[in-house]
Amino acid sequence: MGRSPLSVLHRTDANGKPVPDVLFEKTFQSLMDEHGYVHLTGLPDDFDPVAFGRRLGPLMPHHDGALVAEVRPAPTADGVYYPGSTKAFAPHTEGYDLLGLPPRYLALWCVHPPAGDGGETTLADTRPWLTGLSEQNRQHLEQTAYDWTNPHGDLGVAFRHPLLDEHRGSTVVRFSVNNIVRDDTDPVAALQSVWQRLFDEQHLAISYQRNDMVIWDNWRLLHARTAFVDPHRHLRRIHIAEAH
Repeated sequence: MGRSPLSVLHRTDANGKPVPDVLFEKTFQSLMDEHGYVHLTGLPDDFDPVAFGRRLGPLMPHHDGALVAEVRPAPTADGVYYPGSTKAFAPHTEGYDLLGLPPRYLALWCVHPPAGDGGETTLADTRPWLTGLSEQNRQHLEQTAYDWTNPHGDLGVAFRHPLLDEHRGSTVVRFSVNNIVRDDTDPVAALQSVWQRLFDEQHLAISYQRNDMVIWDNWRLLHARTAFVDPHRHLRRIHIAEAH
């Protein structure tokens, strides 16, 4: 079982009054800088998740062109490893198979929470893991480009990228437990094993109430998902690019 999230921001104060927008956004940014994610709770029905996400940067289309993706089980998705299934997901960052930069932020919000166990979004911060890398391993991850298999199947060619990159002073982490093309003797094989173990030990687990929204720094955090059985679980997702 994962740890409970610490970076939680409620839309109202202790008196049940909405937190003023300027203070709400200031607190949000402070929590994001500190933890790399924010779990927004107590959001009213008229809260606009898309407009809030756009304050961080422009939206990026998903693989099918949609700017807002529906994340819910599909009747034909049994045994399929993609968001429309009910399976658990292994730790990864989003967009490692894109030609350019991956999304800077990901956001999910809850339309209908799952009944019963499972369906949690799990997150872990790679920042302390990177500080523990040897100089030799870090250079290898920065200088060696890998092929990445496409998690959506035959929707195009995945592009070669290193696991670590720099963009305007920020480290960009690309990672997947399953989708890096390498042989068993490659140093990345050991890194995948170590990061899977660290994720298992350190991840936090976010359960959803209706209207909850979770936003995280995709260049910094790995995310995954626990399996679930409720076919009515329904989230929506946006990808947010780095602001220019």
